[in-house]
Amino acid sequence: MINRIIRAIAGTFVLISILLAVYVNLNWLWFTAFVGINLLQSSITRWCLMEDILRKLGIKD
Repeated sequence: MINRIIRAIAGTFVLISILLAVYVNLNWLWFTAFVGINLLQSSITRWCLMEDILRKLGIKD
């Protein structure tokens, strides 16, 4: 369950940042890169800050 939520949040962040880059300022693409880097980092280290935050909010696997 928690992995699906993390994927949904990451996908939403990417889509929102792309829309903001198109309609507001291209610098929003840095946020897209940040999300991608965090996804890559979490796949290597097996640690995800969003997972920790969701667990503290009471969401379980």
